[in-house]
Amino acid sequence: MSNTAAGPSTATSPSTTNTNAQQHAPATLEELLHFLLSEQENSAVQQTLKNFVANKNRDSILASVLASGQDPLDLLHPETNTLGFLYILSARLNVPNAPPPQLAAVEAFCRSFSPTQARLAPERVTALAKGIVHASGDNLKFAVAPLRDLITRYPPNMSYLTTIHPIFLNACVSTQNYTSALPILTSPILNIDLHLSPDLHYNDNLIYHYAGGIVFGALKRWTEAEECFEIVVTAPNQVPSALQAEGLKKLTLVQLILHGKALPPPKFTNSVLIRQFKNSPYFNFAKGYPRTIAKLEPLVMKDEELFKTERNWGLIQQVISRAPRWLIKRLTHIYLTLGLSDIASQIGVRSEDEVRALVLDMVDTGEIIASISASGTVTFSDAASQFSYSKEEIDQALALAQEQSRLLLQLEREMNLSKEYIAKALKHKDEAWGAPDEEMYNTHSGGGWGDDF
Repeated sequence: MSNTAAGPSTATSPSTTNTNAQQHAPATLEELLHFLLSEQENSAVQQTLKNFVANKNRDSILASVLASGQDPLDLLHPETNTLGFLYILSARLNVPNAPPPQLAAVEAFCRSFSPTQARLAPERVTALAKGIVHASGDNLKFAVAPLRDLITRYPPNMSYLTTIHPIFLNACVSTQNYTSALPILTSPILNIDLHLSPDLHYNDNLIYHYAGGIVFGALKRWTEAEECFEIVVTAPNQVPSALQAEGLKKLTLVQLILHGKALPPPKFTNSVLIRQFKNSPYFNFAKGYPRTIAKLEPLVMKDEELFKTERNWGLIQQVISRAPRWLIKRLTHIYLTLGLSDIASQIGVRSEDEVRALVLDMVDTGEIIASISASGTVTFSDAASQFSYSKEEIDQALALAQEQSRLLLQLEREMNLSKEYIAKALKHKDEAWGAPDEEMYNTHSGGGWGDDF
């Protein structure tokens, strides 16, 4: 990509630059491009781009080509002309019927833009991320790589939550590209800076961690999935959102897989959310777990349509398939020895060979300590706790949890200072979500979030 000068350039002081920008404000795309290719101070470039013509016409002009038919992006360099490139590229990706930029131009920008310059126009970074998704259409897989570059290079480090996070995770989940999300998800969110993402909303945190739970669940990393869904469920909110209700359903199902039972929700979970959940078939299913598969299947069949509509059917099937293991685990607390045939009758499995294979697999995975004699007698052994944590590790985990809670409360307070946010909250609307997030409410047919389990 070339970096062509549109005319002679002379060094000027910042004050002279600002004065010239005010006296000779560009009025056309050609004039703007000439300005961008001159040596300019970053803040002056940002101010000029922000005030370029009338706001309602700005993006339409930025999204056009030059009178000569040349693409202005071919004349700008992603790193040295980051601000100009960012404004034009985000306009091209979002303005209807604008000439679409080449995918190579999008990828090149996300790989090499100047983070320092980009942070002067954070709203345009959000627009760029959304535009990449929009322009990808049915080929959303092409959005994953540039979004990954954008999310790893834009913030000072990966501990910052930005508006790019939920957009990137949504793309990963929708394309089932789970491994691409892992480097992001395994970096804990410890900082929130509204100067970095002034258009960050409270729901962005929920969306990001809900999507994270989907990713970890799809990869069968149940402990991390539980942590993500718990963050969603316990996020402070006066009125629980629909996504929190969905998160509590998935959290419960993940806990049945991970612990063999649903754990009591933390005491600071919204009481309205808990009451709503207790009136759902998920609560009744969890209350009767674990049982034999023959007893569990009728419980879920009567609500099969609901579970499928909410895209939790696949996850429920995994919960049911785990039931025999939890029933065997329960037997280890009651018996020292038990025959394979006795175990088969108690866990609802017909074949002794199937029980033998199941017990041996549980021994291999460390779920139980047992041995099987030649005559088919299973001897269970007690064991010390499989996990041993030092006081320092426990203190570190508690400190991290407290920091996460503090950050969520901070974001809620800052959002509550926004008149726009308050107006929306009073109307009980989640207008900040936007069309792409409808998938999280399972409103689309096929390819939805719950299917990934």
